[in-house]
Amino acid sequence: MNTAFLEHFAALPQEGPSFLAAMRRDALARFTAHGFPTPRNEDWHFTSPAPIVESSFEPMRPMAAPIDRSAIAPWMAGSDEWPLLVFVNGRFAPSLSSTASLPVGVRAMSLASALLEEPTLVERYLGRVASFNEQAFAFVALNTALMRDGSVIHVARDTRVSRPLHMLFLTDDAADGGVTHPRNLVVVDRNAEVSLIEQYASLAGGRSLTNAVTEAVLDDGATLRHYRLQRENMRAFHTGHVDARLARDAHYHSFSFATGAELSRINIYATLGGEGSGATLNGLYMLDDVQHCDHQTRIEHARPNCYSRELYKGILDGASHGVFNGKVYVHAEAQKTDGKQTNNTLLLSERARIDTKPQLEIFADDVKCTHGATVGRLDALSAFYMRSRGITAATTRRLLTYAFAAEVLETIELEPLRTALEALTLARYAGE
Repeated sequence: MNTAFLEHFAALPQEGPSFLAAMRRDALARFTAHGFPTPRNEDWHFTSPAPIVESSFEPMRPMAAPIDRSAIAPWMAGSDEWPLLVFVNGRFAPSLSSTASLPVGVRAMSLASALLEEPTLVERYLGRVASFNEQAFAFVALNTALMRDGSVIHVARDTRVSRPLHMLFLTDDAADGGVTHPRNLVVVDRNAEVSLIEQYASLAGGRSLTNAVTEAVLDDGATLRHYRLQRENMRAFHTGHVDARLARDAHYHSFSFATGAELSRINIYATLGGEGSGATLNGLYMLDDVQHCDHQTRIEHARPNCYSRELYKGILDGASHGVFNGKVYVHAEAQKTDGKQTNNTLLLSERARIDTKPQLEIFADDVKCTHGATVGRLDALSAFYMRSRGITAATTRRLLTYAFAAEVLETIELEPLRTALEALTLARYAGE
């Protein structure tokens, strides 16, 4: 085992409430007992964390120099008027953040502040959703043991938030050789509704590790639209875990957009724990060169009359490797379940490869569940038609690639974000 992380824990300041210290110790004990996963673990069969385990990371240093607000303009995800929480190298940056426009009934703050200002809320929910009891969740255990900051969002009962909240996690020159463990907690009370953007990006090209965990708790009738963007540099490593717990008639909409990092692993989990609840998990990942991106989704139908929908698309070029493992688990009591899962992959190179594994585990007898996966190349007939009309090969490839991605991008309800991601997708293939 890489013992550097144990040294990080020993050097961690011991401030904070007693419940947090106990949680940290428990998480470290689980991590120490299980160690990092290997490809022998079924959930990590196609992804080896060895490049992370064998690297030497130190706790990430503070930002190298003050950052001007204009420097983060490329990461505004559609609008610079939305409430914004910015973190640089794992530390809250008040000078870059703006939450004055938040409506009554919404609290948005750093985890470090919430432990002082909202300790009851944090104690009630932090660490109660994301499990770290198995080896497969070693990075969740590591995050729990070593977390220092992140976002805490609380939306009060019956509050409808018209503007999305943007959580932006950046790394700069000082991040080279460092690791950070952002921890986010989102609590949406009864009949409340909010949209969140959780984005990870790089201002520099150093080698670093981001190990993030987000827990979301949705009360009866609550709605959370959660857009997760991973756009870090091509030398970065990224592990992310999202776990959402839904009560009766709650709705969770997730979109994962992943284009960055040399190696990334993103888990999106949802537990439909209340009758009539539903989850929609969509995503787009675009890889090139030797990038490796692994998406793992799990939707657990624990109560009757719940629905789930999944559509993930991947575009792979160069010698990249994509992984999609989607599991829908239906408990015996979850009658009248309605679930559908689809993973489609476009291979632009002979060297690119995908491992896709849609799964259904059903223990109820009155359900409607389907799953499917396709892997293919650009449609030769469509390409021939476009070339015969005088369109160049490069433009043909770009337009057909974008058309493949458009179906899932169009599911983004937040129009400025949808427009921004469409432009990024087009620009990615503009030079080919």
